[in-house]
Amino acid sequence: MTNSATSAPPPAPIPAPTGPLAGMRILDLTTVLLGPYATKILGDLGADIIKIETVEGEGRRDSGPMVNKSMGQTFMVLNRAKRAIAINLKDPAGREAFLRLAATADAMVHNARVQAMKRLRLDYEHVRKVKPDIAYCYAVGFGSKGRYAGRPAYDDIIQGLSSLPSLLNTTTGKTTFVPINFADRVTGIHLANATLAALLHRARTGEGQEVEVPMFETMAEMVLSEHLWSDYFVPPRKVKNRNRMFDRRPYKTKDGYICVMASGEKMFSAFCDIIDRPELKTDPRFAHRSQRTNHLPEVYEITEAALATRTSAEWLQLLEQADIPASPVHNMESLLADPHLNDVDFFQIEEHPTEGKVRAMRTSMKFSATPAMNRRPTPHIGEHSVELLREAGLSETEIEKLIADGVVRGAPAED
Repeated sequence: MTNSATSAPPPAPIPAPTGPLAGMRILDLTTVLLGPYATKILGDLGADIIKIETVEGEGRRDSGPMVNKSMGQTFMVLNRAKRAIAINLKDPAGREAFLRLAATADAMVHNARVQAMKRLRLDYEHVRKVKPDIAYCYAVGFGSKGRYAGRPAYDDIIQGLSSLPSLLNTTTGKTTFVPINFADRVTGIHLANATLAALLHRARTGEGQEVEVPMFETMAEMVLSEHLWSDYFVPPRKVKNRNRMFDRRPYKTKDGYICVMASGEKMFSAFCDIIDRPELKTDPRFAHRSQRTNHLPEVYEITEAALATRTSAEWLQLLEQADIPASPVHNMESLLADPHLNDVDFFQIEEHPTEGKVRAMRTSMKFSATPAMNRRPTPHIGEHSVELLREAGLSETEIEKLIADGVVRGAPAED
């Protein structure tokens, strides 16, 4: 028998989430990246995020480096601040248990195909029968009224359709993807915002609603709002200058790269003095911002030649003294060591109950009246199944039968 005086103390209880969404319960049926990223944002703001998984667990669980199976780095980052229940929604008993849980929720979020949710009878029309005021929000690849509706969509597909690889070809000479899941994350932010808007409408009116957030349209708007250019006007309005987005770039120094933004008149004048080219201030090509816009290639050529003469540190010091916006170009290693991120406690080393120390990143949003904190560690498959079914009103007998029948998976210790 273990001596109680020498046994390890029980883990400290996890404090209840705080923040502007504290008290809100959101059912999270999302998978992969887009949806979990959206619900992570909502969880960081204090919402009680209930992650619904199959009894086998989400396939993304094994993505990236890991200490223990099903707890990969990618999954852990996207699914912190959540509780998890593993349930077979194709089983009638599992579906019924889920609907009892849905009756306790404020919102439901998913990124499954609409037809798949209809087959499960978990589409909006079915869920609203048990929770009329639910905010039912989901992401799809393509808007439901278009000819692409129902097609599968992934980040690569949407990046291509929204012309990002072509834009990169214009600037780099290589048709390639943005090296992050850009479409997933941008659409995930929109899905989180749409859910917040639906919850606000619900709070004001008591009404639920169905909200659709399509990836393609979201990305098309983002790209075109920057690059529509002369086609904004009907018919297109021809202009002499070109979109500076195609010319902007970091600048090479003696030992690296830096970013500089000296666009305003005062900043450009100071920059001319720093690089010892005062005559540029009166050069008709550069005297005013409008002229500089029409001569961007020359501006960049002059800037590149000047910045190549000193080290990054020397230029950054001079530019800071002149109040000209500038920064180093980080790599992954230097980004992790950025002193500003340390100043604001951006990284927080936390002890996960089973996975050891992890580098968590706090939400960048700060609220003076409702500070957000959600320290729930990333859950294991079915870790909170039993407690969530209890909260939904199921009896112990009902819960035990669901687990015994394989419809619900409990926490690892209960498997």
